[in-house]
Amino acid sequence: MLTVCFSATCAISYTIPSINLDIDYTGNLYGPMRLPLVSEWDPRPKYSETYSIQNIQLTYKGFKNFQIYGGVKNILNWTPSKNVPFLISRSNDPFDKNVQFDPNGNAMRTPDNPYGLVFDPSYVYAANQGIRTFLGVRYNF
Repeated sequence: MLTVCFSATCAISYTIPSINLDIDYTGNLYGPMRLPLVSEWDPRPKYSETYSIQNIQLTYKGFKNFQIYGGVKNILNWTPSKNVPFLISRSNDPFDKNVQFDPNGNAMRTPDNPYGLVFDPSYVYAANQGIRTFLGVRYNF
């Protein structure tokens, strides 16, 4: 569980000396993995989909001792919440105060809890941040 069937990583760097610019691209590909479901009625998929996280960074090195860099992370804007009704089960009730249990200690299906779930954050298997940009300055001694 929570182990990918396959993964791949790539990195490509290119320098344009005439304008003092470095371009760095990185990408990761993750295959499907089995995910933990809380109950037999849990509506979330049993396996994750194959997904990719790709990033690009540009670095300008035209100043003495300084570099300016910026880029985009998660260019494809992938998050695990796509095509899933919810990620964390019972996130509105983290202490299971509104969960009813049977005599064996199993969560029961009720109108407030139609899937018989308890609070469980273990389904989160990848970063939840979508596409984002960054900008920075680097000082070299």
